[in-house]
Amino acid sequence: MLYLLRMLLMSLHFMLAGVLGVLVGICRPFNPDNSRLCARLYALPAMWILRLNVKADVDSLRNKPGTCVVIANHQSNYDLFVVGNVVPYRTVCIAKKSLKWVPLFGQLFWLAGNVLIDRGNAHKARRAMLTTTQTLQHKDTSIWVFPEGTRNLGNGLLPFKKGAFHMAIAAGVPIVQVCVSNYVTHMRLNRWNSGDVLIRSLPPIPTTGMTVDDIPALMQACYAQMDECIARMDRELRAA
Repeated sequence: MLYLLRMLLMSLHFMLAGVLGVLVGICRPFNPDNSRLCARLYALPAMWILRLNVKADVDSLRNKPGTCVVIANHQSNYDLFVVGNVVPYRTVCIAKKSLKWVPLFGQLFWLAGNVLIDRGNAHKARRAMLTTTQTLQHKDTSIWVFPEGTRNLGNGLLPFKKGAFHMAIAAGVPIVQVCVSNYVTHMRLNRWNSGDVLIRSLPPIPTTGMTVDDIPALMQACYAQMDECIARMDRELRAA
């Protein structure tokens, strides 16, 4: 019964936040800080409805060195609510173009200045990636990417795709890693307290002087660091 009540409240919240977010976007279209504001609109009430206890240690994200590429693990659609409270100032996200047609959320996402990529069209995808590189270099705006490319459903990190690392090296900006503990398989929405989630950001990794030849080693290093951090947070939660 509690689960059904939560799903009803979340549906109502999703629609209301979408309406408010679209209004924000209309008032200040494509402002790169719209993403942060809209993320808060979704995340703050959702954490109260879901009763997820989120503890964030993200000083390296909040104090990020100017523009950067933020990479995070991607577990489920609930990530919108879980990580929404830690999206930093002037940070936009990269997502698939089909999101644009999701009622209210898609229009909000577009008006918030986020980057929509047509993954089925290689030419348009490359052009979008070039645009994000220019954004990183000249518009005081960071890019948030889920390098796995799809949801891992809490079953461990999937292999990373190269796009985020290409962007960071091309723009010469650091990479900041954001790690979220495995919550999908432990979340119990039929209980009053649904579970605990830990979020941590790791120290920035500079890319100045790197070339495309450095991408495989950079990807491997980021993958190993994030995998170890997530495993450590999971152990802490089990011990608690």
